[in-house]
Amino acid sequence: MSHLTVYLESDARRPELSTADPDLMAGHLAHIGILFERWAIDASLPASADADADANADAGAVLLDYAGPIARMKAGRRFGSVDVVRITPATEGSAALRAKFMEEHTHGEDEARAFVEGAGAFYIHLDRRVFRVVCEAGDLLSIPAGTPHWFDMGARPRFTAIRFFTRPDGWVAVPTGDPIAARFPLFEPPVRA
Repeated sequence: MSHLTVYLESDARRPELSTADPDLMAGHLAHIGILFERWAIDASLPASADADADANADAGAVLLDYAGPIARMKAGRRFGSVDVVRITPATEGSAALRAKFMEEHTHGEDEARAFVEGAGAFYIHLDRRVFRVVCEAGDLLSIPAGTPHWFDMGARPRFTAIRFFTRPDGWVAVPTGDPIAARFPLFEPPVRA
């Protein structure tokens, strides 16, 4: 379930706010310049024992199924390109990817992701607070350029997301050097039967 938890940066034990209400999430995040919205889920991806084998075919299907919302997002936020990323427990190097994403960093462009399958947690570090946003299928999150954050996909990741880019070279992270991520709860994706 989509969820927002807000912590003081100095205390990861007692949240100031915890909510799964999408309207409250969107309003609260809007106050700090973060776009959160819910998209209708237009399609489901095929279940596969080897999800990575289907990744390219799935990417084309996702881009086609979400063509309308993608076009609106690109036009409204001036993104030049999109792609689809799918990470599963079978994805080679997923542990190294998790470690890389979990270091606090910034980008020179907005980081926008629309989840179409699975889940992940973004941690946004602003105003002496950490905003933990668990995103699941149907959630779009856009973090402005220069905003310190990190992402946890869990120890057994499973998600597919549409990524939006303004730069031709795509996602480029600039580490902040702040070890804050180590003080906050890790993301544990829900167990699906």
